[in-house]
Order: sequence, then C-alpha cells, then structure tokens
Amino acid sequence: MGSIIDYYNQFDEWGRLEREPVEFMVNFHFIKRYLKPGTHVLDNGAGPGKYAVALAQEGYDVTLTDLSPRLVGLAAGKVKECKLEERFQGIHVADARDLGRFEDGRFDAVLMLGPLYHLQQEEDRKQAARELFRVVKPGGHVFVAFMSRTRHLINSLLHPQSWKSNDTMDGIDEFMRTGVFNHSDDGRFTGAYYFPIDEIRPFMEQHGFDSVKLIASGSVVQSMNEEQWAYWRGRGPEEYQRFLNRIMEAAEDPYILGASSHLLYIGVKPQ
Repeated sequence: MGSIIDYYNQFDEWGRLEREPVEFMVNFHFIKRYLKPGTHVLDNGAGPGKYAVALAQEGYDVTLTDLSPRLVGLAAGKVKECKLEERFQGIHVADARDLGRFEDGRFDAVLMLGPLYHLQQEEDRKQAARELFRVVKPGGHVFVAFMSRTRHLINSLLHPQSWKSNDTMDGIDEFMRTGVFNHSDDGRFTGAYYFPIDEIRPFMEQHGFDSVKLIASGSVVQSMNEEQWAYWRGRGPEEYQRFLNRIMEAAEDPYILGASSHLLYIGVKPQ
C-alpha cells in the first residue's frame, strides 16, 4: 500500500474534486437522498475529507478514516478551519481492510469512495467489503465508488501516451483481461483495479448487501468545459436548477455507466 500513500502524499485530491465538480455534486446528491437526519456516517478512505466536511456542514455526525497520515492531517485541519469539531466522532489513520477499531454495526451509513478501486488483489477487495458490511448497522446504507474497465479502455484508446502501458494493444489486451492498471510513468496515477460494470452488483451482493442503485457519477456532463458551464449558469437561477435536475436524472440512466469515470454503488445491509 506504500505506493498509494506516496501518490496521495503528492496529489491534491481536494483540488481534484474542485476541478471536476460533477462527480462530487452527483455523489453528494444521492448520498443525501438516502441519509436520515441524525445519521452517524463513517467516511472510510476519506482522503482530505471533502465529503466528510460537507456532511458535517449538513448536520450529520461523522467519523473519518484514511490510509494516508498526511491526508488525515489535512482533513483534521479542514475540520478545525470550518469549526466542525463537534460534528466529528473521530479522525483516524486506518486501512479499509482492517477497521478493527470499530465494533460491529457501529455506523448508520458508510462511504467508501476510493479504497475499493485501489485494491488490486481480489482478496483485499473482498476483505474491504467484509469490513464495510461488518461496521454498518442492519438497515444502513453504503456508498461505494468504482471505476469501470470500459471507461478506462476509452481513455487508453483516446490518449495512449497518457496511460502507458496501455499505449500498445498488448498492454490494452492484458488490462482488459485482468482489470489491473499500473502506470509506467513515475508519479502518474497510482495502481488501480477497474471493474467490469456487470460484476459490481454481484460483488457487493456476494458480501451481503442488497443493491439499491448504480449511478454514473459523471452523468452526461463530465466532459463539459467551464465555458459550457458558464452558458447554463448565465441562463438564470431557475433554468440552471432545471439543468442540474436533468444532470441528476441522467446519472441514473444505466446506459451511460460505461462513459463515466467513476460509478457510485448504493446498497443497504439487510435488517
């Protein structure tokens, strides 16, 4: 896991979500849809805490974990900066595969918006899913981020020099067979595992969850530039809200899942 820590020690994940606001906006919309007032949420693999801070600002109680000590420190700083200390039940360095500091059924809901696609070994992914199931209460919702093999194939074919070793057909064929990608260029995106879309629900269901939805976090607008966003904002607040509503509706369309850089699985632990 050292390469993951090293990568995120250099990478501005908070800034990424600011520069690519659709993913955060869509995910947060659907997360809030399923959270009840007074919910205690674990943000597991929270990075610098963007979702955790936003949830605390909405009045939820939050516990935050991440593998990277640096990012946990940044998150703690954001919590203090935003004067949200009373909303946080804990901020911890922890591995998604070992949440042993928490008892069974501790949380009303759990976010896991990164760890699963950084675990390249199948047994590690299964262990993280088992821990997720263990710490959420019966009836509690989980929100899990995946990256799809289809989208990364598209990226590799369009921009091969940016995604070495997927700059050859041998490299792409091996990636499509395994789902495992390790960037050949130092300092680029850390190693990851990309799921076939039709295996996401079965994987989560095999670990005890009932599936609720699978959402395209990028919706239909993830490739829009600032000028295009400015056009719709310039149409006035009422029409801009209708534009945002349409984005949320489109995010639920299963036919765009393969075009989205990130997917959001929503599941529930049976009562």
